[in-house]
Amino acid sequence: MIVGAKSASPRMRAEDRRQQIVEVASELFSKRGFNGVTTKEIADRAGVSQAIIFRHFPSKEAIYSAILDHKLKQAAERIRGRLQDAAGRKDDRAFFGALAFDLLDLYSKDPSLIRLLLFSALEGHDLSRMFYKTMSRQVRDHVRAYIKQRIADGAFRQLDPVASSRVFLGMVVHHAQVVALYPYDDVKISNRQMADYFVEVFLDGARKAVDSRRSR
Repeated sequence: MIVGAKSASPRMRAEDRRQQIVEVASELFSKRGFNGVTTKEIADRAGVSQAIIFRHFPSKEAIYSAILDHKLKQAAERIRGRLQDAAGRKDDRAFFGALAFDLLDLYSKDPSLIRLLLFSALEGHDLSRMFYKTMSRQVRDHVRAYIKQRIADGAFRQLDPVASSRVFLGMVVHHAQVVALYPYDDVKISNRQMADYFVEVFLDGARKAVDSRRSR
């Protein structure tokens, strides 16, 4: 080893190194936001030079964009698949239950995700718009379409699909944010229990009275 050279982490395959940089940057961004982190800090934490960083990413913005893809792409595909399956069966509890549990599970396994999204929204960064136009919009569109279809089926009373989807997602996301941001919160309920409770409350209000009675 050349005296004075950076003590780099072991040589990695290009894809592994790229993944490492994304994970390191994600941790830093979630603590201090996009504007509060430099590429030098990312390089130092990853144990590489800035030249290595820029070999994989042309800019800090590109790293931030890769974080969105890394954290949300697989989750979004899984959630869409489960929603489509439940919607095809017109299984209300399965549809809303899968959505609530998957979102709570996603955020609880990766608390940094909520912090990243909040930072990016407050900073007006492109990551916030990217999230809103990708996973967030896709999920909202699925929920709105499902509510609209169930109204047409006569299963739900006349609701505003846009407002109703926001009501349901608002309950879920608010709880996820509280858990991620306030570890001293005194509500200790499992994700499955919370998801089931959100579904029960929402469906009791959404379904027509006759359907609600029959489901009990």
